[in-house]
Amino acid sequence: MTHSIDDGAGHCAEGAGDVVSSDELWVLGGTGRTGRDIARLLAAADLPVRLVGRDADRLAAAAAGLPGRVGVLTAADLPAMALRIRQDAPAVVVNTVGPFARTAPALLEACLPGSSYLDLANDFVAADAVLGLDHRARDAGRTVVTGAGFGVLATEAPLVALLADRPTPRSVRVDSIASLALTGGAMGEALAATIVEALPEGGRRVAGGRRVRAGVGSHPSRFRLPDGSEVTTGAWPSGDLVAAARASAAPSVIAATTEVPTGAVVRSVVPLVGPLLRIAPFRRFATRRLAAMPFSAKPRPREHSWGRARVEWPDGTVQVAWLRADDAGDLTAAVAAAVASRIARGAAEPGAHTPVSAVGLDLVREAGGELLLP
Repeated sequence: MTHSIDDGAGHCAEGAGDVVSSDELWVLGGTGRTGRDIARLLAAADLPVRLVGRDADRLAAAAAGLPGRVGVLTAADLPAMALRIRQDAPAVVVNTVGPFARTAPALLEACLPGSSYLDLANDFVAADAVLGLDHRARDAGRTVVTGAGFGVLATEAPLVALLADRPTPRSVRVDSIASLALTGGAMGEALAATIVEALPEGGRRVAGGRRVRAGVGSHPSRFRLPDGSEVTTGAWPSGDLVAAARASAAPSVIAATTEVPTGAVVRSVVPLVGPLLRIAPFRRFATRRLAAMPFSAKPRPREHSWGRARVEWPDGTVQVAWLRADDAGDLTAAVAAAVASRIARGAAEPGAHTPVSAVGLDLVREAGGELLLP
């Protein structure tokens, strides 16, 4: 039987259970592909799940296709979601709703001290916001995790493996090479806003132990993957950078990806566009246009997704390690579900974390990835 639950903001939520339970795991953005995939994995593990979103009909349809104990909750906007989190204090809140630089701080305030939290963010603004709450999370006995997906895990895991029982390195470079199948359709507002709002921030790297500006796509590097193919990556303003600097304490850190242009012409244009996007009307216009942009379904561009960590120590020793996975989107859902499950079962450390610092390197195998070490 379906039940109606008031969402605290003048709307109703249709739930598969009688009441909202404090042991539930809430998946915000539960009608999206990643939200549905995370919920499916959690429900299959016999955990109580509630999908949260704005559209009651889409939520009901998404929940109907999932196994186990799955309820739904409608909330018109971010403040409504935050209000219900404060009121009901679910065990874990899984945030799949971007732009994370905007949603993470508001939802974290709602979560602490009553709920643990994780998100899929991979930008340095959101990562800083989450990791900056370490003391508050520890004091509350809660676990908060950022970057619970292919990014940050793909580069954090091989880096942490290389650093084990070794001195502080002189320099670190991590590279993300995602491969995922795309379903046709429009980009959507959340992803478009994530991209548009990140551009004015520009890129970053660590030099001399301090975070400094670096052009998006700068510091390009071309190298061979373990499968023999070659890729080119460029710097980008990511959670990978924050995680790599945090894990290594190296005075020089670069985080790069195949997802940004590395050509000189395009790199020269990005700094000119960024300041315009700080102006609200331009930002809204760009977000709307990008959100409506159609794209065709595409298979994965390569068989595997890869994360690479290259470490140089003061004695001149250089080592490279890799993480190999299949579809990056599938790995993201598996990582988020695995971390959320461990938090719910009390098997994750309190405090603010990236994925490996929260639950350890066993997460890679649990989520379906593989580490290739020297």
